[in-house]
Amino acid sequence: MTTQKQNYGEKANKLSSELWEMANVLRGNIDSSKFKDYIFGIIFYRFLSEKVEAEARNALEDEGCTYEEACNGALEEVTAEEIYDYITDSLGYYIKPENLFSTMIKKINKECGDEVFTVEDLELAIKELPKNTSKESEKVFDGLFDDLRLQSTELGASVADRTEIISKVMQRVNNIDFDMEHPEYDLIGTVYMILMGLFASDAGKKGGEFFTPVEPSKLCVELATYGLTEAKNIADCTCGSASMLLEAQKYLPDGFGHIYGQEKNSTTYNLAKMNMILHNVAWDKFDLYNCNTLTNDCYKDKNGNDIKMTVQVCNPPYSQKWSADKSFEDDPRYSGAGQLAPKKYADFAFLEHMIYHMDDEDGRIAVLLPAGVLFRGDAEDKIRRYIVKTMNRVDAVVMLPAHLFHGVGIPVCLMMLKSNRGENAGNILFIDASKEFEAGKKQNVLTDENIEKIVAAYGERKDIPGFAKVVSMEEIEENGYNLNVPRYVNDADEEKEPMTVEEVMKKLGELKADETAAEEKIVGVMKELGVA
Repeated sequence: MTTQKQNYGEKANKLSSELWEMANVLRGNIDSSKFKDYIFGIIFYRFLSEKVEAEARNALEDEGCTYEEACNGALEEVTAEEIYDYITDSLGYYIKPENLFSTMIKKINKECGDEVFTVEDLELAIKELPKNTSKESEKVFDGLFDDLRLQSTELGASVADRTEIISKVMQRVNNIDFDMEHPEYDLIGTVYMILMGLFASDAGKKGGEFFTPVEPSKLCVELATYGLTEAKNIADCTCGSASMLLEAQKYLPDGFGHIYGQEKNSTTYNLAKMNMILHNVAWDKFDLYNCNTLTNDCYKDKNGNDIKMTVQVCNPPYSQKWSADKSFEDDPRYSGAGQLAPKKYADFAFLEHMIYHMDDEDGRIAVLLPAGVLFRGDAEDKIRRYIVKTMNRVDAVVMLPAHLFHGVGIPVCLMMLKSNRGENAGNILFIDASKEFEAGKKQNVLTDENIEKIVAAYGERKDIPGFAKVVSMEEIEENGYNLNVPRYVNDADEEKEPMTVEEVMKKLGELKADETAAEEKIVGVMKELGVA
């Protein structure tokens, strides 16, 4: 099984490389951050089309006709509308035979007689999709292809020019084997995630807006789900492309109730919805909202009651400015501390939102934040004291290596919070993982071994010289609720192996040799200057 999964991983990497090469060949003057919208949109439309074809194939297996033939009256007792309803009940949407990706490819390849493909065919198909959904699923599919701007002059000045470039993209996508018959390995989703990583690296800081590297995501998820097999709800209040939400569901073998997410950027919001569907998350198992988390709390049920989350993971925008308007003093998410997060740093506002939505029985939060939240003063000091002392929700603090994220140079930490800390309520675990990384060309990487070491230290919860320390609440209070990891964990605590006599003598010899060489160099310089 492991070897088979590895083979699929290798195949996914190969496919993502092919797609990246396709982008480099075809994007021309279009920036990669925009071109991804076309590639992702076309990949996604192919995926939706092939899901419809597979569903139709299964339904018509014993009828001896194709989906197109059945919709054109080949079955006297079944109408096209009934077939569409059947597919919609299963998938939440349907696509007519003439709008299928495969049909358009046949037109491009001139396999449909006199019918010729134009970019307007694809444009019509994506406009029809939201209309061909159920009332309940419409919100998921509405606006999904808003960024696939097929009339943009960036693609070409004329319909013919735009048709030519879109045809090439569609043919390239069509020629790649996504192996749709093996959904358990989620190959197309894996390719999609790797592609987003490549685009994020190319886009630099802007790319980080929609993509959190896999390794920090995995660390957050492993800590947030530690000891869990299932969760009532999973949430990410700045979900980006939903990478951490998708990672979280993998670590809950007994399943989850529902997935929730909020994302301010409309383009990224659509990416998140696509990504959910690409990863075979049923449309009725998730709710994503296109709004500003700080000003709009969308986690409400049908009756307007607050929804509480078992697992929350998050990588909010670091030190983002916000209004800190006095009206927020009445917002129940921020009112507890009696102090709003400062205008220059909204970090604690995001954290307070998450704390407010923690399930009281066993809520967990794993959040990536700038290290400044651990020690900055004034308003943040008051909020930190409230969270640590009054609420007693902070369970562990992990200092991460530098340069793990696209375009982010500031130190980043991971805070782990729990609503029910049990026997650990009298202490906080500090882990200094700043040296746990593998250097890369553009950014550092947390390896599986690094992640395993951090998670193991969290689970064991004991002192490890130079790496981890369990600190009492009394000591934290003595330090003014400063949570800066080096204050509690440092290299001086690290146990060193005692040196043998031979090693001591060798070291002394090396020091003596260095001293002699330095003296000789100084004398030589003095002679050159004529002072010796």
